[in-house]
Amino acid sequence: MIAVRRFSLQRVVYTRVRLEYAMEAISHAGTVLGVLAKDGVVLAAEKKVTGKLLDLSIAKEGGYGGSGEKIFLVNNNVIAGVAGITADANSLINYARTAAQRHLFSYNEDIPVEQLAQILCDLKQGYTQYGGLRPFGVSLLYAGYDPHYRFQLYHSDPSGNYSGWKATCIGANNGTAQSLLKQEYKDDMTVDDAVALVIKVMSKTMDSTTLGSEKLEFATITLDSTTKQPKAKIFRPADVDALLAKHGIAKKDDDTEMKS
Repeated sequence: MIAVRRFSLQRVVYTRVRLEYAMEAISHAGTVLGVLAKDGVVLAAEKKVTGKLLDLSIAKEGGYGGSGEKIFLVNNNVIAGVAGITADANSLINYARTAAQRHLFSYNEDIPVEQLAQILCDLKQGYTQYGGLRPFGVSLLYAGYDPHYRFQLYHSDPSGNYSGWKATCIGANNGTAQSLLKQEYKDDMTVDDAVALVIKVMSKTMDSTTLGSEKLEFATITLDSTTKQPKAKIFRPADVDALLAKHGIAKKDDDTEMKS
């Protein structure tokens, strides 16, 4: 009996340490911000560009599921932003896409947003309790729509816990972003108001001195005015630059910066 208790205690301590390592990896990842509005959800993410020689041609052309680094299209009614280990994020996103398609095939309807979050959290929780496995080193923000609860925003962490939010942030500088969101968020915000809030918060929390499509991803999910079906949009780089310029945060030209 003593041996069993000792083994169980050691496993709990070991699992807790691994979860702390996973959370540490997330805290150093690029900021991901989500804001829930009455007519949609907005996601924005900071990209960690590794070097000037990195080939971004696929991202510029709007590759499959976005740029493939921080924001992903999971289903017609769900988009997700990730912070942490990119390889783990890719695995979870593929798992979520498969789960969403299985639900669509079985019931001929899009998967409810919370149900998708639960499915992923069940998988992540399992990786914290079996020997020889490590937790996924990634947190996710799920933004989506279903007819039952309309627009929703969820956050899940490596332990398998998830929670619903009106506005939240994961990744680097999340404490500062959360403070700004508490001050500025309003329950009756529209998508346009949420976009303005997201840009304002990102401009104050990102490590970069200027905002541009090279370091920022943007996505929204709204209802199509004609079909009344959810419409997910992951912005192309040109759209991101135009959006920033519209809100008075245009990217500075390199020559202008050098002359100044």
